[in-house]
Formats: sequence, C-alpha cells, structure tokens
Amino acid sequence: MNKLTPESWLVAAGRPEAAGSPLNEPLAPASNFTLGGERIYTRDSGAPGWESLETIIGGLEGGQATVFSSGMAAVAAVFDQLPSAAQIVLPDDCYHGVSELAGTGESKGFWQLRRVPVDDTEQWISAAEESDLLWLESPSNPLLSVADLRSICAAPRKPGAILAVDNTFATPLNQRPLELGADISMHSATKFIGGHSDLLAGLLVTTKSGLDAGFRKSRTINGAIPGALEVFLAVRGLRTLALRLAKAQDSALRLARWLQSRDWTECVRYPGLETHPTHQIAAQQLGGFGTMISFDVAGGATAADALCRNVKLIRHATSLGSVESTMERRGAVPGQEHLPGSLLRLSVGIESWEDIRADLERAHGHSKVV
Repeated sequence: MNKLTPESWLVAAGRPEAAGSPLNEPLAPASNFTLGGERIYTRDSGAPGWESLETIIGGLEGGQATVFSSGMAAVAAVFDQLPSAAQIVLPDDCYHGVSELAGTGESKGFWQLRRVPVDDTEQWISAAEESDLLWLESPSNPLLSVADLRSICAAPRKPGAILAVDNTFATPLNQRPLELGADISMHSATKFIGGHSDLLAGLLVTTKSGLDAGFRKSRTINGAIPGALEVFLAVRGLRTLALRLAKAQDSALRLARWLQSRDWTECVRYPGLETHPTHQIAAQQLGGFGTMISFDVAGGATAADALCRNVKLIRHATSLGSVESTMERRGAVPGQEHLPGSLLRLSVGIESWEDIRADLERAHGHSKVV
C-alpha cells in the first residue's frame, strides 16, 4: 500500500491479501498445527491473527510490535531484558502494577529502584547517564503529567540503557515515542486499542532487533501469549480507534473546562487545560490531549465515594479507554493509598458530553441530599 494516514492505516492494515480470502483474519482457536508449515505450536510460533495486530500497531508506531497476554506481561518482558543489579528509574506517578513489579524485584535484590517526578526533565536527563532502564509514563496515571520526551530521549545514556515509554494514555494516534528517540513504546491493549472492555492484551514496539528478539523469547518461555479471541477483538477494536478517540477527547476537554467551573471540585487535571502544569509540553508533543481527566471532589474521600455511587450513565468501574465512560476513586485501590482520597479518575467515553455532564451534576446533587 502507498503511505496512508494513521486513520486509514487502522482500517486497511493487517487484512488477508489473497484472492477469495475473508476481509479480516478469521478467529482461529488452535494450540497446535499440522507439521510441515511455518506454525508448529502456538506458544512457540504464534497463531493466525497475531500478525494482523502486530502489523497494525507496528506500522503506526514505526517499529516491530510484539503482542502479549496483558499489559503487565509486556512490562515484565522489558524487565526481563535487564542485567543483574540494574539501575531502574520510574516516574513518581506511575501505574501501580509497574510500581509493584519493580518494588518486588528490588526487594529480592534483582535491581535498584529510583523514583523521579514526571515533569522534572533535568533529573531524567541526569539519570539517563547512570541507569539501565528509564521507564517513562506520559501522560501519567492518574495525575496526567506529561514528560518532555523529546529532551529526555535526546539526552546521552549509559551504554546499553533502555528508554521505554508507556504510551497507553496517548495511543499511537496522539504520540509516537519511537519517533522521539525512545527504544520501546508499550501499550496496554486492554484500554484504547481494544476499546470495549472485553479483552486483556499488551504490546511492545521497538526498532531494535535485539530487543524484539528478547521480547519474543520472553513471551515464549514465560507463556505470556495472547488468546485467539483477544487478538481478534483487539484488531476489530482498532478499526474504530480514530473515531472513538476523536469523539472522546473532544468531550473530555469540554468536561474538564466544565468541571473547573464547579464549586464542588478543587483540582481538575487535564493536559488540554491551560492551567495544567505541563500544558505547554503537551501542546507541543501530543497530537491530542486524550480522554482521561482526574479531579478532586470537595469533601474528601467520603464525597468522592458518594459521587461514584450515584452516577448512572458513567460506570463506577476500574480500567479505562473504552466506549463507555468509567470513573473510580484511585486512592481506594490497593497500592494507591498515597493518592489524595478525594481524587477521581474519569475515562471519558463516546457518549454525548452533555449527558456525561448531566450525570455528574445529578450525581453530585443527589450525593448532597443523602
């Protein structure tokens, strides 16, 4: 195919090409195959459908993609590439699963861990010269801070060091870390890529053949392989990512501005707001500001919990990036107790933004009554 826009690539890539073939790679729930062909056993040589997903994401990000059974399986595969006694740097605001994985390894003496604020570019640049892994998350979860990836990626690194970016919140449509100089772009495909709250999967993308080979070996020996149905659903979800993202992030900006005007919110965090501490970097670096908002509710954890109980259209649920809007109090999640008790994370879906706004307003009013 001639070079396509990302929106067209999402629709056209990864389809069977032979005459008479179906338009999409069919679901093939098979663990082993008749000997004599390229495939032998799914854990070792993959299954039909994997290549479709890897082709689409790899093409968007500009590298070779490897699909895993979950986002955390993908993260673990990155950590598998580290030498013993490695020096690891994580953001201070980071997905709790990554923090737990890194902390567990440190407690066993596998590596040493350091935390750096997402927006402290100078600390990241300094850490790059002495660290084996710099794990960046931008925008971060759940405080939505945006790292200056261009400056950090351009900084001199320790020989053999790996710079990885969790690109889940931005998606490949809003940010492509490999183009900025990162070694790895990681996605929890459970979120925006799947987009329908019905699968678990993860992806790693790199331009470095050695890392790609290492990821595939890690996937095989650890059995971190995706299911046939999950990959089929992820490809189907990807076909509408551009439409879903455009709709949801337009609504997110409107909702963030509206939330700022409410007397029952104390802090609204959204990279598209001019008041956001990293708004200028976000405006320069991101193709769009995303669909995630976090905000504090006046009245603390009690008021935040009441708001979650009383929403109707918005689902009181964890995870994010799907067609439906979801909201939860992150400080109630084990391992996230350090967050403000009043903080709610809202993943804006594709519903009418006026209906989401009305649901929040009604839920707040009912919370005050009861």
